[in-house]
Amino acid sequence: MMQPPRATPAPYRLLHWLPALAWASVIFAGSSVPGSQIPGGFAELGHLIEYAILGGLLVFALWRGLPADAGRVAWTVIALCALYGLSDEFHQAFVPMRTPDALDWATDVVGASVGLAVALLASARAAKRRPSGLVDEVAPEEPTASSESRSG
Repeated sequence: MMQPPRATPAPYRLLHWLPALAWASVIFAGSSVPGSQIPGGFAELGHLIEYAILGGLLVFALWRGLPADAGRVAWTVIALCALYGLSDEFHQAFVPMRTPDALDWATDVVGASVGLAVALLASARAAKRRPSGLVDEVAPEEPTASSESRSG
């Protein structure tokens, strides 16, 4: 099982959230574009990609900012993305030629799940190389045959 990294000191926690907050702003700006200015066929794929990126960035923010296990991070990412997706759909009710759509919201949640899965898999691969996962620490060197022969 993956070991969660140590908690980041409080002043640096905000830095881990900045990419996710910036990306959420990009999503909000995109949702503010009137429907007549959106290229056809972009909607479903756009929602999926936008929220996959958001899900991955939230994993980074949560995993590096707090001591949490992968399950807690996963549920928190899904909940945050689902709530943000709801607010995004509500926001679109006030944009010309845009309407809230439950299918768009479901696509947001699926996209967040994809981003979450990719980020957790990447974290697991990093944990195999570094014992602490996403934390930037140098793993202790394993003894080599040449160092063992010198000590013996």
